Amino acid sequence: FRLLSGHNNYNPLTKESIQYKAMESKRLRLLEEEEQQKRKTTRAGLNSSMLLQKRQLGLLSSTSYCRLVHELKVNCMQRRKIEIHSPDSSCNSASVLQADVACERIFTVNDVEHGGCKYGIINLSGLGKESLTVEMYDNLYFTNRKVNSVCWKSLFSLTHSSTLCLMGIAETPGCASLLPASLFSSTNPGDRPGMLCSFKISTAWSCAWCLNPQADNCFSTGLTRRVLVTNVVTGHRQTFGTSSDVLAQQFATQTPTLYNGCRSGEIFSIDVRQRNRKGQNWKAIRLFHDSAVTSIRLLEAEHYLMASDMAGKIKLWDLRTAKCVKQYEGHHNEYAILPLHVNEEEGLLTAVGQDCYTRIWSLQDASLLRTIPSPHPSSKDAIPSVVFSSRLGGRRGVPGLLMAVKQDLYHFSYN
Repeated sequence: FRLLSGHNNYNPLTKESIQYKAMESKRLRLLEEEEQQKRKTTRAGLNSSMLLQKRQLGLLSSTSYCRLVHELKVNCMQRRKIEIHSPDSSCNSASVLQADVACERIFTVNDVEHGGCKYGIINLSGLGKESLTVEMYDNLYFTNRKVNSVCWKSLFSLTHSSTLCLMGIAETPGCASLLPASLFSSTNPGDRPGMLCSFKISTAWSCAWCLNPQADNCFSTGLTRRVLVTNVVTGHRQTFGTSSDVLAQQFATQTPTLYNGCRSGEIFSIDVRQRNRKGQNWKAIRLFHDSAVTSIRLLEAEHYLMASDMAGKIKLWDLRTAKCVKQYEGHHNEYAILPLHVNEEEGLLTAVGQDCYTRIWSLQDASLLRTIPSPHPSSKDAIPSVVFSSRLGGRRGVPGLLMAVKQDLYHFSYN
C-alpha cells in the first residue's frame, strides 16, 4: 500500500479504537443514569416498604431481611467526591487501597510523577462530617519497585500496629518490608521510627499475616515457585517449593494453615507447623482453576473459599468436598492481579474488573446486584481500587464504598 500526499493517518480506524469508543459511550451513559437515579434494582419489586411489610408478617427471617436491606442500600448508593488533605502533592494516583480490620485507616500505595511510588495512610475519621474530608499522612520512604501486595497486622510485641509491604520489579531485586504504622503521623519527622525490617528476595507476588495464635508472629510471602514463611520475632524462615508462581495467599484463623493461589491455576494449603519438605507431598487441600488464580478469600467458618482467576471466573469452593458450589458471573479479567472483597456480614462480594467496572454480587445466590462505572475513562493505569464496609471510619463510621481512581477519592454513600 502507498500513502498519498495529504493522507491523514494520525487517527487510524482500528478494531481496538472502535471497541474503546463503544465502551466509553456505554460508561458515559451509565454515569448519566446514575446521576439521574434512573438505575433499576436487580430484583423486581425490591423496596423498603415491601421488605418491612414481609418482615412484620413473618414472611422473612431476620437473616433474609438484613441481607435484602443491604442489597437495597447497595442499589441506592450515590457517588460523592472526597477532599484529601495531604502534605505531598507529587502523588498521581492510589494504585492500592488496604483497610485495617476496624476500617479506621486505609494504607495506600501512591504512584509518583517521576516514577516509583510512596506509601501513605488515610485517616477516615473525617468521613462522617459534612465536608467529607480525610487526612493523608505520607512516609519518608520512596521506592522505584512495584508494590505487588500489602497486608495489615497488629503486633503488640513490636509496635501497636504494623504494615507488611512487598515489592518486586524486574530491574532490581524484590524485597519485603515491615513498616510500623506510627511511621505515618503528623508529628515531627525526626521522631518517627524507621522500618522494622527489610530483606531482599526474588520477585514477590503476594503476602499474608498469620492470625492463628500458634503462629501469630509469622507472615508469608508468595514468590517465584516457592513460599517463604518468616517469624518476625526469631527471624526463622521456612521454604516450601512450588511448581508455579504464588500470586495470592491467605491464612486461616482456626488453624495455622496457609492457602495459596498459583499462576498455574492450582490452589493448595500448607500447615506451617511442618518442617520444610521437598516435592509436593506436603500439600493438603488441592483445587484447580483453568487460569492463573489472582485472589483467594476464606469465608468466616473456613468451610468455603472464594477464588478469582485471569479468565474472569469467580468461584466459591467447598473445602470439605473440594468442589465448586457457586460461580459469580460478569467479572472481567485477562491478565491483571485483581483482589476480591468479601463482606459476609452484609452478604456481599465486590470486585473491580480489568474493564474498570466495580461489580457487587449477592453472596447467597450469586446474582449481580450493581455495576458501577468508573468516573474516569477506562485504561490500564486507571483501574479503580476499592474498599467496602458498613463501618468506614470505625465502629461509628459511615457505611459505603470507597473508590480511588487516579488522583481522586470517591465515597458511595450506603445510607
